[in-house]
Amino acid sequence: MGLITEVLLLPFAPVRGSFWAMEQLLNEAERQYYDPAVVRAELARLEAQLMAGEIDQETFDRIEDQLLDRLEGK
Repeated sequence: MGLITEVLLLPFAPVRGSFWAMEQLLNEAERQYYDPAVVRAELARLEAQLMAGEIDQETFDRIEDQLLDRLEGK
């Protein structure tokens, strides 16, 4: 039965392959988005912007909360 199913679904192989590739890209993007090293680097840049006067305390607090949520994996 498995061989017959594979033969019948062969014309859809490019579509299945595209879905697999999209899933792999999504997984990698999520891995990078939640990577603690990346989030910590963004926190350091954010603090540098605050110290340089490029952003105000309210903006810093808002973005910091978002980054800490990412670090916790929410």
